[in-house]
Amino acid sequence: MTDDDRTAATAAALAALGHAARLDVFRLLVRAGHDGLIVGDIAAHTDLPLSTLAHHLRTLVAAGLVQQERRGREVVNRADYARMTAALGFLTEECCHGVSLVREDAA
Repeated sequence: MTDDDRTAATAAALAALGHAARLDVFRLLVRAGHDGLIVGDIAAHTDLPLSTLAHHLRTLVAAGLVQQERRGREVVNRADYARMTAALGFLTEECCHGVSLVREDAA
């Protein structure tokens, strides 16, 4: 994946998490672990109406942060830990490497 692709993917993930309800849903799914949660359970934990929750889940899925699996009539939602780790890694991998000054007087 190119740096431009990684930038775009990380920007999409951060944009999706930039809404308090979506951040709450994602954190709940992270806490749920690899078993995930069905939509009804997420709604019960977050007090979100199902239609509103569906909208937020679509955004998280589109950003690659949540994976969904249909099991009969239920849809299991799981945090995509690899995608989450990739986004965090992109943000932190160059931490404290320093930045060269562009102008002498920019100090």
